[in-house]
Amino acid sequence: MSFDSGPLDRYLNAACGDDPAMAADLRAAFTASARDLADLLRRARCDANWEMAALRLKGLAATFGIVPLIELAEEAIAGAPGDPAVLRAINRVIDEIG
Repeated sequence: MSFDSGPLDRYLNAACGDDPAMAADLRAAFTASARDLADLLRRARCDANWEMAALRLKGLAATFGIVPLIELAEEAIAGAPGDPAVLRAINRVIDEIG
């Protein structure tokens, strides 16, 4: 699954206009938040914590229209807590964004 940066770039351009430094800061803030949520998923020790972290990640991704991350968060919600394949895929998409 590859990441299409179009939706995120459109949101950043709408928010920042012609200020590339601000757009870079917002992208970094988004990426840091997504990494924090992926880490919460990795550390989840019960179904409820796993689901809450996945829901928060889905909401963050939906705010910026990042469909691959939304789909992976939904896969995490529907799947088994701690699924290493889902965690790897989430981290891969986050790496592509950053």
